[in-house]
Amino acid sequence: MKKLQFALFIGLGLLLGSCSGAKNAEANAEGFGQIEKEMKSKFGDNAYYTQINISYDKRMGNMISTTVTDAPESLGMGEWTNLQGVWNQTSEVTIELPEGTKATDFMFQLGDKISLTKMGELVEESMKSLTKEKGIENPVLDGAYIKYPDNGDISKAQYSIMLEPENGGTTFSYYYNLDGSFDRMNY
Repeated sequence: MKKLQFALFIGLGLLLGSCSGAKNAEANAEGFGQIEKEMKSKFGDNAYYTQINISYDKRMGNMISTTVTDAPESLGMGEWTNLQGVWNQTSEVTIELPEGTKATDFMFQLGDKISLTKMGELVEESMKSLTKEKGIENPVLDGAYIKYPDNGDISKAQYSIMLEPENGGTTFSYYYNLDGSFDRMNY
């Protein structure tokens, strides 16, 4: 009986830990790597995405929204959100394609050319840059997303990072190419 109770306790701990992982993941390479791992666990290693958006609220933690499918040829995708560590499907989407194209032309996979760990590294880099260039101490993540072009040209895809001062105010947006090279900053 003790073994069963111990196994249930460990199982419950693992379940609760995996559910809250994305919610509490820090805005850095390690934290975003944790989010990527959780997404792969939820949707599969071979899932295809058209968008991933990670935003942060100090009361709720990380909020993640994504549009994903494991069968791109079906043209059906699910819109999912992760709020307070719980994944919920919010809608189903059917995509339309220009003639002569395939669905995967307009989608990306994690770990292929796009990495949430890389995005987390760029969040860290952006925070350091904002502190150095604008004198803003302790900037916080407002949001980060993958800007994937509607025409499917992956060479135009970018990581977009939005930061703000700890107590709110102006949003500073940083844009990076997929290789991590800086493109521009707006505020």
